[in-house]
Amino acid sequence: MTYIITRINVGDYDAWKQMFDKDEPGVRASANGWRVFRSLDNPNEVFVQVEFSSANEATAGRDRLLASGVLDRFDDKHGPTVVEEAEAISR
Repeated sequence: MTYIITRINVGDYDAWKQMFDKDEPGVRASANGWRVFRSLDNPNEVFVQVEFSSANEATAGRDRLLASGVLDRFDDKHGPTVVEEAEAISR
């Protein structure tokens, strides 16, 4: 599996979540699934993980996200970064 991981300080989680749910760039249309995490210290800091079947699909999704400009409104962000799972531990 390949993923896009993005960290964003969204400022207002509820407003951001409404925008996220619309998926206007269409990034999640070809995704296998996604997860949204919120920081316990700052609930407006979110981490988004989107899962794809291949590196090509993840890269295309990242490119759509960047081209859409939706992340440009956030000054405090990191990513989107395409990553692959290096190791998993299940207990």
